[in-house]
Amino acid sequence: MPTLEIDSLAKSYGTVRALDGVSFDVNSGELFGFVGSNGAGKTTTMRIILGVLRGDFGEVRWDGAPVDLDVRKRIGYMPEERGLYPRMKVGEQLVYLARLHGLDAGAAHAAMEHWTEVLGVAERRGDEVEKLSLGNQQRVQLASALVHQPDILVLDEPFSGLDPVAVAVMSDVLRTQADRGVPVIFSSHQLELVERLCDRVGIVKAGRLVASGTIDELRATDQLQWHLTGTMPETWTPDAPGATLTPQGPGVWRVEAESTDAAQAVVASALHHGVVSEFTQVRPTLTDLFQGVVSEEEVAA
Repeated sequence: MPTLEIDSLAKSYGTVRALDGVSFDVNSGELFGFVGSNGAGKTTTMRIILGVLRGDFGEVRWDGAPVDLDVRKRIGYMPEERGLYPRMKVGEQLVYLARLHGLDAGAAHAAMEHWTEVLGVAERRGDEVEKLSLGNQQRVQLASALVHQPDILVLDEPFSGLDPVAVAVMSDVLRTQADRGVPVIFSSHQLELVERLCDRVGIVKAGRLVASGTIDELRATDQLQWHLTGTMPETWTPDAPGATLTPQGPGVWRVEAESTDAAQAVVASALHHGVVSEFTQVRPTLTDLFQGVVSEEEVAA
């Protein structure tokens, strides 16, 4: 299956290094979350993929070949700044954009009807874009990226300004697109959403990709921790070499262990002396990882 490859992209604006050797790939049928602070280089990377900007170095490839105009016509792009004609009616605008991508009049109209229905703005087809709420404008913007049934989706902050219902709808749409084989790359500051939705994630900092992988790969840690809740005597001290307990409150402990065997020894001791109501491994969230990576980079700088 074709893969979108971003290879060693570099871009400078005068003395400012916006991108510094950014490399990653997005496989067909994969949701790739691209996260980073404001100004980290996410939008610059996406604009180079689209050909809106030209990189100083590096290459973008699709199915092993450099991305050219024909490939870019098959990309669905959603910019962070809304790129719709504000005084054009929703339905007319989507049909117009579909025709620009080569659909005939009938197919363009059918696609417009389909995506406005799916995204919940069918009743607003006759309204001018500027008269819509920000959330509905965002839905129409996504429809404009999907109306020509693209082979690749590049979305810059697609969830910005959406209410929870709209977030759920858009999440379902992106997963459906991935399920039909489309590689989907999107940026977002909503890290919990990225963690829940994406197959892989890349974290960019100051123009450099500082971490990339599946959520499980990124959350892997040498420091094993568990959360223990139970009712044990105040004098209880587990006989578990390689494990350390830190009280977190009445009947609550943080367990740090060198191995799962050491952690299980803590549980066995707790069960012998009292009642265990919860024993859960604690793993860092994507938010924890992001904050840790950014902090490490700042310290290293």
